[in-house]
Amino acid sequence: MSTIQELTSHHATARAVLAAAGQIILGKDAQLKLALACLLARGHLLIEDLPGVGKTTLAHVLARLLGLEFQRIQFTSDMLPADIIGVSIYERSRETTGGSFRFHPGPIFSQLVLADEVNRATPKAQSALLEAMEERQVTTEGVTRPLPQPFFVIATQNPTHQIGTFPLPESQLDRFLMRIELGYPDREAERALLAGADRRTLLATLPPMLQADELKQLQDTAALIHASPALIEYVQALAEHTRNSSQFVNGLSPRATLGLLSAARAWALLEGRPHVLPEDVQAVLPGVVAHRLQARGELGGSLPQARGDAIGRHLIEAVSLP
Repeated sequence: MSTIQELTSHHATARAVLAAAGQIILGKDAQLKLALACLLARGHLLIEDLPGVGKTTLAHVLARLLGLEFQRIQFTSDMLPADIIGVSIYERSRETTGGSFRFHPGPIFSQLVLADEVNRATPKAQSALLEAMEERQVTTEGVTRPLPQPFFVIATQNPTHQIGTFPLPESQLDRFLMRIELGYPDREAERALLAGADRRTLLATLPPMLQADELKQLQDTAALIHASPALIEYVQALAEHTRNSSQFVNGLSPRATLGLLSAARAWALLEGRPHVLPEDVQAVLPGVVAHRLQARGELGGSLPQARGDAIGRHLIEAVSLP
């Protein structure tokens, strides 16, 4: 584990990033903290909510503050995988009479990719993200090309009941470490939003607070946060409950349990602690597991945010601390 001085320094840096982000995204401190914890855990983030609540702005804010190269992909129903990955174009040579194919990288070749309204694209286009999100590489025309490091996908999606949406398959959802919802701002935050400057204007003046190597240091520190055997046993117990309970169609996968522990370590770093507490696991639990679990009965019948909170509460209440 890093020294206490290093941990304190990294904690202060992360809190400064959150404070700066909170000046743009008003009244959403908990969601901002979850989003940053997701990136510090080297995970991808899915934001599901109604249009106009700040999903795209949140992605722009994180990209600027973390000093990441940023590309936005607007997903539509007629999008093709080549629009995301790139395409080879035949180019004639000026020196010879012949020519050759040259690969032109698509917007996926960026450090942070915003997949805006990802569920408006067909499953064929959505599948172009699968290898990139899991392997940090893309394979096209028999050639495997690595993606920049670090590499994150922040995807936004509209509620599935809206017209023109294609639900993300389970394999795609499982690639996202977390799913969060922003929701409407409270009265005080909305009043400040109405009385203040335009968010896009403020965003343009936002300076980067980190470089890529500094972000990597934060990620490395988060990965080294200590998790005791009892804490790991608690994570296992949560997963086993979902696998054995009749309230869920399927239980959590090993990828999900690894993601839950990584997210809890990142949350502990944001709290300034060198070790993970059960409270850290419980804080990230709804965001990590709700989109991976298909609930039955009352747990599965409410809106996405309420459903996620209900699943989190159910697991916390059902599984006792070791």
